[in-house]
Amino acid sequence: MSSIEIGNLAYLVLLGAVVGFWFLVQNRGNLGRVAQQAAAWGLIFVGVIAAVGLWDDIRSTVSTQATVIASENRIEIPRRMDGHYALTLEVNGTPVEFMVDTGASMVVLTQEDARRVGIDPDDLQFYGSALTANGAVRTAPVTLHSIGPFDDRDFRAWVNEGDLPQSLLGMSYLQRFASVEIRQGEMVLTR
Repeated sequence: MSSIEIGNLAYLVLLGAVVGFWFLVQNRGNLGRVAQQAAAWGLIFVGVIAAVGLWDDIRSTVSTQATVIASENRIEIPRRMDGHYALTLEVNGTPVEFMVDTGASMVVLTQEDARRVGIDPDDLQFYGSALTANGAVRTAPVTLHSIGPFDDRDFRAWVNEGDLPQSLLGMSYLQRFASVEIRQGEMVLTR
């Protein structure tokens, strides 16, 4: 700890002690009630800190996951709370979460996901373009060595040069399935 941090800590401790002393003096007749309220607020504070610290674990536990039934050549994707369908596929051996987008023509990777699967966006030529809800963006073609639970090989995809919150699983992948159905809150892809 540096001397500035020690000084800041000492100041905060002194300030907390002064405020606490003032509070006790003002409420010296109701110390039992004050202790109860302090304990309640302390528990609320600890609960909030625990919830913030465990949020990623809670979210991953509550979120629904797609079921792959390989023996039947079928993928069942439950609808997320936000109304979209998301599917995690292995791309070049690395799990990538895609938003299933029937309005997208191609499979599009974010730059971050491209890096994770072994493609350096800095080495790509962004000469293609795609029209999105936010306007035109430049794209670069790539070939994925493998994608999906059914191990499709040498698959053509694109890397988006702009900001894309999540990789998109478009029709170029979905058309590999014999049927794409949406029923009772889930999307079912069958080969």
